[in-house]
Amino acid sequence: MFASQFLSPAVQRVVAAVSHVVRKFLMLAGLVFVLGLAGSFQGQAGFLLGLQAMFPAGVSASEPAVSAVTQPVALVDDGRLVPSMQKALDYVARRYRVSHEALLPIFLAAQGSAREQGLDPLLVVAVIGVESGFNPFSQSVVGAQGLMQVMPRFHSDKLPQDAGELPFFDPVTNVQVGTRVLRESIARNGGLIPGLQQFGGAIEDPAQRYANKVLAERRRLEAAIRQGTQQRA
Repeated sequence: MFASQFLSPAVQRVVAAVSHVVRKFLMLAGLVFVLGLAGSFQGQAGFLLGLQAMFPAGVSASEPAVSAVTQPVALVDDGRLVPSMQKALDYVARRYRVSHEALLPIFLAAQGSAREQGLDPLLVVAVIGVESGFNPFSQSVVGAQGLMQVMPRFHSDKLPQDAGELPFFDPVTNVQVGTRVLRESIARNGGLIPGLQQFGGAIEDPAQRYANKVLAERRRLEAAIRQGTQQRA
């Protein structure tokens, strides 16, 4: 009040604006300090995400760290795949010339769906290799679709309620439904070999060529896993 008596109105406005900015900065600094304390208990990632959510424009000093959290980096090595499936993914990426990033959701779906259905995830991966060569848009002459070549007219009842358009061409949905169909085929036919034969539409083949092809693919995956383990040892 006393100082304002000796300042012109223009200068007073400048002083008031500077004072406002300083107060905002101090409030922001205090908030960052509080969030930092919380982050020390919840982890750095939680702190950065909380800070980003409250200040979408970001703070220039923390911008690189926030982008490292929000961007999908190191997807293959994020720890969600068990080691054997990670090694199998590396092998499939080389053999079929498919990127690791494209294969990751497929392998995660195979791992999770196999666990739910009580199957070997490598068996699911082997079926995908034989059926589609990891092409999610594959379609047979009889209408089987996607990674595991599921027949929509027989298995649409197995789709989740939130399935979108062309759901059997969605890699994750296809693997989830296909793994369930595979498990039902094995249970219905009393064993792995006849179950695979029915799944492949070759139940009448006495040579069991489809089942042998899938099992040979699984053996290649197992060999690649063993080789990868030996190389790291």
